[in-house]
Amino acid sequence: MEEAFMQRTATCGSLRASDEGKTVILNGWVHRDRNHGALHFINLRDRYGLTQVVVDDDASEDLQKKASELKLEYCIAVKGTVRRRPQDMINADMLTGEIEVKAEKIEILSKCDVLPFMIDEENNAREDLRLKYRFLDLRCFGMQERIAMRHRIVKAIREFFYKTDFLEIETPTLIRSTPEGARDFLVPSRIYPGKFFALPQSPQLYKQLLMVSGFDKYFQIARCYRDEDPRGDRQLEFTQLDIEMSYVRRDDVLALIEDLFGYVFKSVLSVDLPAHFRRITFHDAMNTYGSDKPDLRFGIEIHDASSFASKSTFNAFTETLSEGGYVKYIVAPQKEGHDYTRKYLAELESAAKIYGAHGLAWMKAGNGTLTGGVSKFFQGMENEVLETTGAKDGDVILLVAHKDWKKCCTSMGAVRSRLGADLGLIREGFEFCWIIDFPLFEFNEDEGHWEAAHHMFSMPQAEYLDTLESDPGAVKGDLYDLVLNGYELASGSIRIHDVELQKRIFRICNIPDEVSKERFGFLLDAFRFSPPPHGGIAPGIDRLCMIIANEASIKEVIAFPKNTAALSPMDDCPSYVDDKQLEELHLAVVKPEE
Repeated sequence: MEEAFMQRTATCGSLRASDEGKTVILNGWVHRDRNHGALHFINLRDRYGLTQVVVDDDASEDLQKKASELKLEYCIAVKGTVRRRPQDMINADMLTGEIEVKAEKIEILSKCDVLPFMIDEENNAREDLRLKYRFLDLRCFGMQERIAMRHRIVKAIREFFYKTDFLEIETPTLIRSTPEGARDFLVPSRIYPGKFFALPQSPQLYKQLLMVSGFDKYFQIARCYRDEDPRGDRQLEFTQLDIEMSYVRRDDVLALIEDLFGYVFKSVLSVDLPAHFRRITFHDAMNTYGSDKPDLRFGIEIHDASSFASKSTFNAFTETLSEGGYVKYIVAPQKEGHDYTRKYLAELESAAKIYGAHGLAWMKAGNGTLTGGVSKFFQGMENEVLETTGAKDGDVILLVAHKDWKKCCTSMGAVRSRLGADLGLIREGFEFCWIIDFPLFEFNEDEGHWEAAHHMFSMPQAEYLDTLESDPGAVKGDLYDLVLNGYELASGSIRIHDVELQKRIFRICNIPDEVSKERFGFLLDAFRFSPPPHGGIAPGIDRLCMIIANEASIKEVIAFPKNTAALSPMDDCPSYVDDKQLEELHLAVVKPEE
């Protein structure tokens, strides 16, 4: 029978000067190991902190020998006595910095191979190496704190909803495939050959069915799956806070979320948020910031340039305007230590072109005149341009012309974002806002039909009910997004609860009645049995944690994420399965050529 190990009586972050004289047992990993001849110092680590263990020069020969065997990341147990450090040896950077543990016995619980990287505050190894050895990467203090912070955020969310009479209800993870935009992950059925389950992209239909069932306040910390290309703030599998309520209007949902985040930020960060968040219409957000998820932590804004661009001799501007297009500008402020060189202006132009701009025009303000770029086309108009734009000496006026309003806005928005980052204009802190009055539909140029801008279950605003089919492009939905620091944090809407209206929306989105019955028949059937008016929203947990942690990737707040190639280097998945499993599922796989 294996001998029991020395089990800890304290953690490596718990001991203080008030514990002086106590005999304790610590379990943890060797974080640092310093051998000074007669004295041996060991920094022992667990997820609660660090404690310095000392093997004194009067220690037994066996203890000295055991200490000399230790290497980094050995998992050990230490029995010893807590003692105060000398005043000049106190480490103010450690929570346990006033004490140390004089070792009396050391037991090696397990040994460690040569490490692929150092375990430290943060891991600076390559991402592929970090993900291959994620179990070691998670030992680093930064990852441990971020995962613990995520726990505290989710705990606060649950506390809030338990206090406000919501029920936490789980919905299925094996569902019918009902394509909602992204590709489904499919799960073959062994029992029913040729049939497939799908993993849910969201619990959307099920939470609406819960409203029909009479559960008027529902929430869930839901796992969701979308077969789409990963990026910094997106993964194949992700976690969202799913919320639905009956008998509510938009303002009820927005007020609930403002209260929720006020509670979470106060509980987790001791940060007081405003009672209400600023509301911006979709049109104003695009027009002013070039994005429907604007970062409000800096103030560069986009403006209409047509009043002076139309009088210029620059054909690109005048022709665009005469054809009903748009010319917009932003003023890039002068910033000490930052030069608007031709190279940098070319980089800004490249950023604009990604979003459809044909080019980026510019001219520099100084001494009451305009120089460089397209300034020669505004001769005699300098005062008007400077007065209209408010440009000061050293500022640069940047302009984009495009016949398409959205492309003109988004390309300028890309320039705005780049300037905010490069000029160090982005303030610390958290800036929330609501984006409201979204278009309900957008036209798919490639497929030649209208489709839902968010999803097909969102209610049109009442004033557009009579013109849905005749003018889909003008219809505004009862939609709302919550934006935080330039990220879309949540998206929601008041839902359709009328069968015939839902069918009208399907038809506009090129889904005829027979197809909608096949795909969504169970929802349409439920709507025949007196559904209540209802609405909801779904904040992203991963993205919220990423923003709070001030990280650029959600991989930093997920324990076991996939990499940018949608792979897990640690356990080498996805992987092929053996032929027997495929036979049981009645599947044949055509493997790609090597």
